[in-house]
Amino acid sequence: MKKMDSFWMPFTGNRIFKDNPRLLQTARGMHYTKPDGSQVLDMVAGLWCCNAGHNDPRIVSAIQGQAAEMDYAPHFNFGHPAAFDLAEQLVEITPPGIDHVFFTNSGSESVDTALKIALAYQRERGKGTKTRFIGRERAYHGVGFGGISVGGIPYTRQQFSGAMLPGVDHLPHTHLIDRNAFSRGLPAHGAELADELERIVALHHPDNIAAVIVEPVSGSAGVLIPPVGYLKRLREICDRHDLLLIFDEVITGFGRLGSPFAAQEFDVVPDMITTAKGLTSGAVPMGAVFVADRIWREFMDKPGSAIEFFHGYTYSAHPLAVAACGATQRVYREDGLFERARAMAPVFEEGLHSLKDAPHVIDIRNYGLMGAVELAPEAGAPGAKAMRALQAAFDAGVMIRVTGDTIAFSPPLIIEESHIGQAVDTVRRVLEEL
Repeated sequence: MKKMDSFWMPFTGNRIFKDNPRLLQTARGMHYTKPDGSQVLDMVAGLWCCNAGHNDPRIVSAIQGQAAEMDYAPHFNFGHPAAFDLAEQLVEITPPGIDHVFFTNSGSESVDTALKIALAYQRERGKGTKTRFIGRERAYHGVGFGGISVGGIPYTRQQFSGAMLPGVDHLPHTHLIDRNAFSRGLPAHGAELADELERIVALHHPDNIAAVIVEPVSGSAGVLIPPVGYLKRLREICDRHDLLLIFDEVITGFGRLGSPFAAQEFDVVPDMITTAKGLTSGAVPMGAVFVADRIWREFMDKPGSAIEFFHGYTYSAHPLAVAACGATQRVYREDGLFERARAMAPVFEEGLHSLKDAPHVIDIRNYGLMGAVELAPEAGAPGAKAMRALQAAFDAGVMIRVTGDTIAFSPPLIIEESHIGQAVDTVRRVLEEL
């Protein structure tokens, strides 16, 4: 057995990785440090999550303090006061009417929780035939069986095709590269694709559909930005046919687009918002589902003392996660990081689009501090070119993320103009040498 074989790595080509491992030893601010002491500029916030940068001392101190005070508290029939306080603080930045929080431990758990809430809600209101879900092609909603069922990335589904949820349909994706290539901000074309929901509703009948789930901006599919008016159209159709609308904001939540949530950025209020990642800036695993008051009241405004919703996790609102989340939210407020993201977005946009004339580039797209540079794929080897770019960029001191043949960027919100310049210059050299 090779030294590294005991760890079966997630979403990684294990065999090739272990021939030339990309190892990270420490982190601070905008940078990781390799075991050899050289620095790597983090242009992906770890994995879309370290919005406050790495190892902020205020977050570290909060976690350490909580660990010394209490390691664990159950939330099945008991409670930790800080969890209730945190929930009150979090709903202060959610859209109006989204007033309740169900804590999870990851984005995958948040999505499966939201789907279960949707089913239970329809049953509680006497509409138990509303069991179908509508997702979208090229969507990523985590790795639970619910998430991969409503998700639409083929590689996350193909090994498990015999065990996914029944009764799921998918909207078409909105990536119209032939019409929207090199868009800055929201693409102009494609809002009409939301009308496909009308066709799906007519096919299955609204009495059989529980909810629609979409990412406002699809991250793992390669930063696919919603066309102008698209999300508003989805909301209108859902309202017309009495369907719940769920926004998966695991990536877009907590300042990534310049607002607390994409719901506010695009002025569309869903019925639930799934989150994780930036919730704690990645410091401790945590997720949360934000739920509309009208949904919560369907469970609570009834007589009796029985359990209203038979669902939960051993580690829901874990004390260390609560401490990390509370400190992270304070950092966001004290340092004005959401506002900083909005201020840096134009600089980020200019930097990315300066790569338009670089070799291999066929599209660039961006919104807030999310961006993508799409490369022409190699014949018969999809993704190979981007993976070579990832390795070359890492060797040159910049961490990027690749999905298919797209280079994705989602830097910490503390990014400075010099960091953008370094990243763009490095990626240009990498593309020129591919």
